[in-house]
Parts: sequence; C-alpha cells; structure tokens
Amino acid sequence: MNIFLAGAGGAIGRRLTPLLQAAGHTVVGTTRSKDKAAAIAALGAEPVVVDVFDAEALARAVKAAAPQILMHQLTDLPFAPGTPRYDEALERNARLRIEGTRNLVDAAKAAGVRRMITQSIAFVYAPGDGTRVETDPLDVSATGARKRTVDGVVALEHATLQLPEGIVLRYGYLYGPGTWFVDAKRSKPALHVDAAAEAALLAVSKGKHGVYNIAEDDGAISSEKAKRDLGFDAGYRMG
Repeated sequence: MNIFLAGAGGAIGRRLTPLLQAAGHTVVGTTRSKDKAAAIAALGAEPVVVDVFDAEALARAVKAAAPQILMHQLTDLPFAPGTPRYDEALERNARLRIEGTRNLVDAAKAAGVRRMITQSIAFVYAPGDGTRVETDPLDVSATGARKRTVDGVVALEHATLQLPEGIVLRYGYLYGPGTWFVDAKRSKPALHVDAAAEAALLAVSKGKHGVYNIAEDDGAISSEKAKRDLGFDAGYRMG
C-alpha cells in the first residue's frame, strides 16, 4: 500500500519506516526541515518537506502522494520533563494535536483516504482504581498543564475517529532509542519505542475503527484489545 507517514523523522517514525518498507509498503514521509529530508530518504521513504500547520500545502502533499493510508506520528516535544521549558513543549504539542490533526484529517478527506492511524497517549485517563481500558473516561476535569494535554488528546482522537477507518493508538510512556529514556522505562504505563512502531504496522492491515491501548502489562492499562485484534506484542524489539 501507499502510506503517507506524517512525522517520519520522529522517535516512532524512524523505527516505523523500515518496518513498513520491509512489509512491502511504499512510504511518503514528512518533515518540517529540509535538513532532515536526507535522513528520511535513507530510511527508505520518499521525503516531503511540509508544515502540518500549512493546511493548503499539506492537502497538496497528501493528494500528490495518493495514499491508501495516512499515519499521524507527529509530536512537538523538544524540551524534556523537568526542564525549564517543558510547559512550553506541552503547549506546542497540544496545538499540534488540535490544529495539526484537524489539518491531516481534512487533507485525508479531500484525497479520499478512509484509513488514518494516529498516535495518542494512554496516560490521560481519569483517576480511578484498577486497570484502565479503552472505554474508561479520559481526565476531562483536569486542570493546569494536564488540562491542555487532555484537551489536545480529546481533539486529536475526535478528529481521527471522524474517518470511516480512523484508528487511535494510545501509547504508554515511550522508552528506548530516540526517546528521552533511552536505557530504561521510568513510568507506567510503559512502552518500548520498537513495540510502538510494530503496533502501528499491525494496525495497517488488522486495525478496526476505534481506540487501542498500546503498552506493557504493568497494571496501569489493559492492552488486551490490541493483543486480540492486532496481535500486539509489547516485547517486540527490532533486530
């Protein structure tokens, strides 16, 4: 299949592109920076330099790629937790989830794309006892910086699920190559970046419209739906 991968240069995108290529898919991968285009090409994708906030340019890029599937792996978190500008990063990421996702969905609709697979997060459920499942409520009563994060996730998921085959992958806290926590997981729910990439690959052919928790079995959330429908394996690692 032809796949338009928004965020091919990100932590998941860099691991996902080779998996898609190995599975026989053709990948058009986006980046905002011309300097990163060569790195995306080296992964085996056709690079396209486009800003997700430029709705017209994005629509043209998606139409030109003529994909069967659009994948949204974009994030904007240049500043790590605990650093002075982390709140700024959360604000930037929330804007991307709200405005950027809306532009991607509009571009998909204009190009006749039915299936969109979107990166979300599994650590915005409302407080409660027990393991969280996909039907549990999100923390829409949150305040402060968390409220902005939850608002962004709600908007992202709502926009994605407008498509006939909209699929939302709620990832745990990432660790592994290219993430903030390279050597070890730090928080629950945890997820290795390779397992995150493989889950996105599995969703290409096996995913159904709706939401999937994607994380390790550490008691925080349940990924049983993803195991059943996708064949998700939290222990997957790239060779």
